[in-house]
Amino acid sequence: MKTLKLLAISLAFLSISFAADAQRGARIGYIDMEYILESVPEYQEAATQLDGKVQRWKGDIQKMNLEIDQMKLNLANERVLLTKELIEEREEEVQIKEDELIKYQQDRFGPNGDLIIQRRQLVQPIQDQVFNIVQEIAEAKKYDFIFDKSADVVMLFAAKRNDISETVLRSINRNNKRKEVTNRREKKEVERRESLSDEEDAVLTEREEALEDKKDEREAAMADRKRIRDSIRAVKKAEFQRRRDSLLDIRQRRKDSIAEARSGGGSGNPPSGDDDGEGDDGEN
Repeated sequence: MKTLKLLAISLAFLSISFAADAQRGARIGYIDMEYILESVPEYQEAATQLDGKVQRWKGDIQKMNLEIDQMKLNLANERVLLTKELIEEREEEVQIKEDELIKYQQDRFGPNGDLIIQRRQLVQPIQDQVFNIVQEIAEAKKYDFIFDKSADVVMLFAAKRNDISETVLRSINRNNKRKEVTNRREKKEVERRESLSDEEDAVLTEREEALEDKKDEREAAMADRKRIRDSIRAVKKAEFQRRRDSLLDIRQRRKDSIAEARSGGGSGNPPSGDDDGEGDDGEN
């Protein structure tokens, strides 16, 4: 009850503060942490790896469940053949496996399990980076309040013009590019981008995205043309092969016909030795 009273008092003071700040023209902004995380490639890559671990953990749990079910089934089928001591021993083995399963589930998915710890380790560096950038933006742009839209703060309305998520995200990307710089030319390009205002950077980013889209369209069109050329080439090649096989077949049949004719003509001539033999018999 005391907690509820303190919460009500805190909300009342916060409302009074908002009202006072609204009268003097307070600047209020917000970010969407979930959107920022989803847009950071490093986070997405690590999140994919963590999802792979989660699937393996779930597979292990499923195997352990199947093993326990099989042990229970075997015990039920063999119970009438076992002594009391053997039954108790088998039941103890089942209980040990069930305890191992519960411990494994807690170690992986419990409140202090690997999933919670690794997610916290995954999110923490980006959250720290976002926090530092928000501090810089708030001081530079004279914001009085900046909220996280994806947190537990109830936001009944939020005008899009107060969303600074893109500004934070651009700062993160610039910081990452600064770390990846390997030569003087790239360093100058990063410094040039950093010197732009948020509006100029947004316009340039939009222009770059449009150019990238056009590049993708050109590459897709070139790939389509290549597929058509390859298809036509394959048809011509198949037609050439068909005609070649047909000519070879005609030539082979002609050779076979000539060979057959020659073989038939040689067998029709009577042997000369028989005629001479008959003449000699007549004279005798």
